[in-house]
Amino acid sequence: MTSETKNVPFVALRYRDFRLWWFGQLISQSGSAMQTLAINWQISVLTGFNPLALGLVGLSRFIPIVIFSLVGGAVADARNRRKLLIATQSILAMLAAGLGLLSSGGLAVVWPIYAISALSAATLAFNNPARQALIPALLPREHLANALSLNSVMGQMATIGGALLGGILIGTLGTTIVYWLNAISFLAVIAALFVMHPAPQETRRKASVGSVREGLRFVFHQPIILSTMLLDFVATFFSSANQLLPIFAAQILNVGAVGLGALTAATSIGSFIAGGTMGFIARVKMPGRVILYSVAIYGLATVLFGLSRDFVFSLLMLGVTGAADTISTILRGTIRQLVTPDELRGRMTSVNMIFFMGGPQLGEMEAGFAAALLSAPLSVITGGIGCLIAVALTAWKAPALRKFDDEDLKQANAAVAAAGK
Repeated sequence: MTSETKNVPFVALRYRDFRLWWFGQLISQSGSAMQTLAINWQISVLTGFNPLALGLVGLSRFIPIVIFSLVGGAVADARNRRKLLIATQSILAMLAAGLGLLSSGGLAVVWPIYAISALSAATLAFNNPARQALIPALLPREHLANALSLNSVMGQMATIGGALLGGILIGTLGTTIVYWLNAISFLAVIAALFVMHPAPQETRRKASVGSVREGLRFVFHQPIILSTMLLDFVATFFSSANQLLPIFAAQILNVGAVGLGALTAATSIGSFIAGGTMGFIARVKMPGRVILYSVAIYGLATVLFGLSRDFVFSLLMLGVTGAADTISTILRGTIRQLVTPDELRGRMTSVNMIFFMGGPQLGEMEAGFAAALLSAPLSVITGGIGCLIAVALTAWKAPALRKFDDEDLKQANAAVAAAGK
């Protein structure tokens, strides 16, 4: 790739294997977004919109993530990541089909949904480290930030389309059709994985307790990585409003299942705009400081959403949370990927999974319990305030993150590249 292409917007899509992966994921994640909406709506309907029941969805996902994530990362570094992804995507497709069968049979209790959600989370504990670690092998390192921006855009496009279509389908045809469509959508990414070229990968050792320990040691001895992970966990733990959206849609804003789809899509529309904008930005001078500002805006917008009783303003605030979260996510992901050697990427990602997936899932449980004790709006408001406090404490206690600039990133990237030669 010549120097003329370095500043071309969305240059990562010029690489065939990344392009195949991107479009396959777009279809698959659209189906997953529909399924998430269907699960939350079906549980809400079956339990009379009980916030505790919604919170337990997060708990059912959190426990497998904690148990299996570190092992999943070690496996991603020790096994062929493409083959591992084919296996995990196939399992996720079968689990979605299982939900379709249960729902078509007239599901009257919620525990099978919790069980399948837990199995899906356990599978994702192996899928996600391999998925994240595969991306840097699909294109040159200088285009990784662009690829991560495009990955974020793809995820938000999938959520927007999936949420809007899912809301319409649930409101008109019910949840069963959504589960079956999600099962079919996994075929797109499985097909992409089959036709991609073999990706270069360093597999220096087998998955073992020692390799897991090595991944933990690396993360905990890298202050910049650890501080971004801790910020991610605490902020999303306190500021997780998404799980309560069915209650806001049905009882506070009175917009029903179709309105729930719009509320869910609003976050992703904001993320899409921010991710697309980041794709045009070649350089962020002070990424650490921008991360802190972004998470603070995320927390503030969450507070304002909790206070809102106007549907349009609620959509706007959710859009702001999505935009702020995406900017922070792209910058955090770029930093972590560039300062981590290839042979440790799977394990680094698995540790990060506990933070970036565990935080929201545990936060969903916390939000459900807080909503049951207080109310859904107060749960969201206090969570947003907790997020703002977390940002202030991180800025105070982690000066390395606050001062981290693009020169630090270049030096870290150069050191990793030199060590890999």
